[in-house]
Amino acid sequence: MTYQSEKGNFTIVLAGDTMLTRKLTPFTEERFLKLREILRGADASFANLEGTVHAWDEGTPGITQGTFMTTEPRLLEDLQWLGINLVSCANNHAFDYGEDGVLANLKHLDAAGMVHAGTGKNLAEARAPGYLDTANGRVALVAATATFRPWNQAGEQRPDLRGRPGINPLGFQTTHYVDAAAFAQLQRISRELGFEKSTERARKHFYSDKELASANCTELSLLGNRYVLGEGFSIATEANQRDLQDNLRWIREARRQADWLVVSAHCHEFGGSSLLTASTRAELEETADFVTKFAHQAIDEGADIFVGHGSHFPMGVEIYKGKPIFYSVGNFVFQNETVGFFPADAYERFDLDLKATPSDFLDARTNGGKKGHPSDPAYWENMFPVCEFSNQKLTSIKIYPIDQGFGRPRPQRGRPVLAEGEVASRVIERVTRLSERYGTKIVNKANVGVIQL
Repeated sequence: MTYQSEKGNFTIVLAGDTMLTRKLTPFTEERFLKLREILRGADASFANLEGTVHAWDEGTPGITQGTFMTTEPRLLEDLQWLGINLVSCANNHAFDYGEDGVLANLKHLDAAGMVHAGTGKNLAEARAPGYLDTANGRVALVAATATFRPWNQAGEQRPDLRGRPGINPLGFQTTHYVDAAAFAQLQRISRELGFEKSTERARKHFYSDKELASANCTELSLLGNRYVLGEGFSIATEANQRDLQDNLRWIREARRQADWLVVSAHCHEFGGSSLLTASTRAELEETADFVTKFAHQAIDEGADIFVGHGSHFPMGVEIYKGKPIFYSVGNFVFQNETVGFFPADAYERFDLDLKATPSDFLDARTNGGKKGHPSDPAYWENMFPVCEFSNQKLTSIKIYPIDQGFGRPRPQRGRPVLAEGEVASRVIERVTRLSERYGTKIVNKANVGVIQL
């Protein structure tokens, strides 16, 4: 045997949404240092870097209703100190500071030597894998996001014009199935409010046929939503075929270039029965069906691991053809409440004037912590899995629950430590329950969830 990587032994940590705004190196809690030991002991430690790494004068605030996420460039050293060496940049916060913010993020990650994927100076670069060399083999990362605004997408390069910086998109279409009575009323609304004529006028103008939804006796488009006549009420999603096939093409490329292949997908979209019954986001239990299909297709094309994130809480685990699919690994570093500055648009949403401070904005949008993330422990009790491979086969998955300080003061909460007691039990129970639908069994062994393979 010439190379160590020929043995096919490999360990990877899969951490979730990382919204880093404060240093990590000063802290010495035993459960924090133990967490760091686990990350640093793996060949690769992945995280979704949710935000823009930039200085205050790099980039221009975009348009969003969420947090304008800024990570100072110096904090990348802390992330590497923790053990993270592989990051996805494909998420809905990648464009918070526009195209210049995307370019600044790339610049700082490259300067820090951090392997990344999911954004680029043009679409081909955003789709392309990032590669991490380890003692146990080369790791490829393909990263896409299904949650984005149209102007966040990277643009295709042409011979006569350069591409647009942005994210690697995995677009999708949602179809709402309704019964005959509801469909008839939707047709009436579309007709009586002039939407039918508006579409007819657009067809005679500059729009291509594919940009305008078809309208017939069983299908119509109303206020940006697609409705189809069905037997009852349900919701289905389907990936954009161009985005899907392009991502699968790069997955096939990465499979030929690397020993290990991780596919990452950021997604805020949900599906299943809970979509129609959940009264809070934390009660949603399944990802959208197009993500499940994409995960299966990614593994069919050679991915060793599929890791989802974006829900901000853990979701189920599926073992598909001997490979793990994590539909969401939840939050990892959740410091979106200590961002140093917000643009005027954020304050204006809550009628705050130019004298308002970041804390004024944060208090206003959560009603003093009574709604949103600060009000629900689900966002602060998360997990990260550790996958071990031996002789090229998956041999172990351990689910480590983490505690991010729910109920603590704003300057304290958000940094992960290994969970214990009731928090650890709740996290493992949640992941166990949400994994049952996929036939995955998990056992709690001393505050660690062990998946039975």
